[in-house]
Amino acid sequence: MAEDGTKQTAKGETGDDAPKGACTLQKKSPKLCGTNYPLSIAFIVVNEFCERFSYYGMKAVLTLYFLNFLHWDENLSTSMYHAFSGLCYFTPLIGAIIADSWLGKFKTIIYLSIVYVIGHVIKSVGAIPVVGDQVLHVVLSMVGLSLIAFGTGGIKPCVAAFGGDQFEEEHASERSKFFSVFYLSINAGSLISTFVTPVLRGDVKCFGGDCFALAFGVPAVLMVLALVVFISGSGLYKKMPPRGNILLQVCQCVGFAIKNRVKNRSRLIPKREHWLDWASEKYSKQLINEVKMVTRVLFLFIPLPMFWALFDQQGSRWTLQATKMDADFGGLILKPDQMQFLNPLLILIFIPIFDLGLYPLLNLCRLNFTPIKKMATGMILAALAFAAAAIIEVKINERDMPKPVPKESFLQVLNLADNKVQVTVQDRDLFQQPFETFQDPAEYLKLILSGEQQTLRFNLQETPGPASAFNYTVQEKSVYSLIVYKAGGSISSRLITDMQTKPVKGMAAVRFINAWDQNVNITLGGQEDISVNKSYGVSGYTTLERGNYNKRKCRTETGEFSLDLGLLDFGASYTVVITNASGNTLNAWKSEDIKANHIHLAWQLPQYLLISAGEVMFSITGLAFSYSQAPVSMKSVLQAGWLLTVAFGNVIVLIVAQVAPLEQWAEFVLFAGLLFAVCILFSIMGYFYVSVELEDLKEKEEKGEMEMPSNMINLVAKKAKI
Repeated sequence: MAEDGTKQTAKGETGDDAPKGACTLQKKSPKLCGTNYPLSIAFIVVNEFCERFSYYGMKAVLTLYFLNFLHWDENLSTSMYHAFSGLCYFTPLIGAIIADSWLGKFKTIIYLSIVYVIGHVIKSVGAIPVVGDQVLHVVLSMVGLSLIAFGTGGIKPCVAAFGGDQFEEEHASERSKFFSVFYLSINAGSLISTFVTPVLRGDVKCFGGDCFALAFGVPAVLMVLALVVFISGSGLYKKMPPRGNILLQVCQCVGFAIKNRVKNRSRLIPKREHWLDWASEKYSKQLINEVKMVTRVLFLFIPLPMFWALFDQQGSRWTLQATKMDADFGGLILKPDQMQFLNPLLILIFIPIFDLGLYPLLNLCRLNFTPIKKMATGMILAALAFAAAAIIEVKINERDMPKPVPKESFLQVLNLADNKVQVTVQDRDLFQQPFETFQDPAEYLKLILSGEQQTLRFNLQETPGPASAFNYTVQEKSVYSLIVYKAGGSISSRLITDMQTKPVKGMAAVRFINAWDQNVNITLGGQEDISVNKSYGVSGYTTLERGNYNKRKCRTETGEFSLDLGLLDFGASYTVVITNASGNTLNAWKSEDIKANHIHLAWQLPQYLLISAGEVMFSITGLAFSYSQAPVSMKSVLQAGWLLTVAFGNVIVLIVAQVAPLEQWAEFVLFAGLLFAVCILFSIMGYFYVSVELEDLKEKEEKGEMEMPSNMINLVAKKAKI
């Protein structure tokens, strides 16, 4: 979860130190229990915990909301998830400008938190099934998510910096420890929410299905609490006035340099050492030198979005993969979207292991493990995580239902007769052996058709007994079961349409065939009764949560019976044939048409381990390194650049999902290959990068270099002279 720039900044990240010579009188805040920690930071830390719970809790169930509530396909659900994530990392630029140039951090946090709350409320209302139709649900969801993105992104650059403002300059060590606690509160909120909100979604039922309204409503309440807590500490805060936005100054300086260079491109005008020197007519030498240092670091940022393109798919593609896996951990059933809690948990575990164990060990071995090498290693680990995800996807697909293509269908035979039956299909050699009575079909066989549909002749030969023939019209891209049974002393049959894909959300699907001579009404619990007509009537499919379904009530014309279905497993589709009654129990035969999910969810653990380790080496190292390569006044610019790499990473996923849809395993391989290639490019760029030593940087800052260069060229005069 460490794509948040705020989560990585340890010291001095406010980026808006008071101008030299400025004097701002501030009252001293009460201290916590006699320490040097201002009491006000307690409100800020609690606010951050609640806000991060709100954000990550809502985001954890977002992909499944798109898929199962709005009924979008996987590609559109993935695209919208990453469009929202990307927007959340573009809007911090707006929040920083509002805070530094207009309202100040305190008011910006208050006003945008109100926008944030409104977005949550609208999003929660949009998840109530009885409120309007599908169009209204989509509209409310998009409006709510837009407001949430503006709110969470807008306050992102303000809260950590506002917390840093609460400390006196002489309490720098306490400020550093505050940011560690602040970082812990973020991960704690993320960890708890990504585990809890999927439970609220799946285990609590409302309006006849998953309770997305509650799963979104609880984060909304937490955001209201975050706002109330923050406002409660208002009287204790040190509130710095707006001081101007350095990001705007940098952009203006760069823009002026480019404009000036284009305007004065004549060969008669003397060249300058660096293209940013063309801004020297308007901007100080110190600012220009600092912008030069920043642009060197920002150039290194160019390949970084590809890491985030992979990292943020934990909440989209990896969650969708989890819906196709076996989530039974010895009686504990994990939800597909709960697996995301592993990332913040592993981050909290890995940080001390890496900082106190791995890195010191490498130093003892005299290995020069530079920040660039750490980041490149993080990229490799993330690429390996996606390679592992691709392998898992291939194994999942091995037992997937085959997808029929044009002029193709699939067929299986269910022999419910008393004897063996040989089945032949017109001009096709499909079934070599006769079917035993109640034989579980091994697999579907492919039917090649002459067009979009074709009428085929099915010949049935009972052993012993006479032969019968039936004509059925078969549609392309369909899946069928041929039911063979005895009716009136002779062989009969019926062609029924089967489910083509696995049930969504890891659910199980079941249908009933009633071979008895009485109509049956079956109660499965929490569902409407399923009515199945006598004499081989067939019900539609009913989707159920995975579980054991024994002692189910069945009502017939002669009384009430019990029906044992056994385990209906993750992702499986079943046909249950009711045959007769023994005492108070109905006898039934169960066939598994679509195989259950056979790859255990625990196999996702390696990819989470790899990408979380990659995040620690890439993200934390990257921000720390980039901050060390530029002056204090430019840290907010670097944080903006870092957040933009996350935003553009999400845009990459959006483009791939919409423009180049692939088989899921192939898409995982594509992303892994792209990140390997980007890692090589980044390593080459890092090899030629000349690192700035922190001591040299501090020495340059102390010198000031505020004077304008004495040999500055007056371009206007020069052009007139030419």
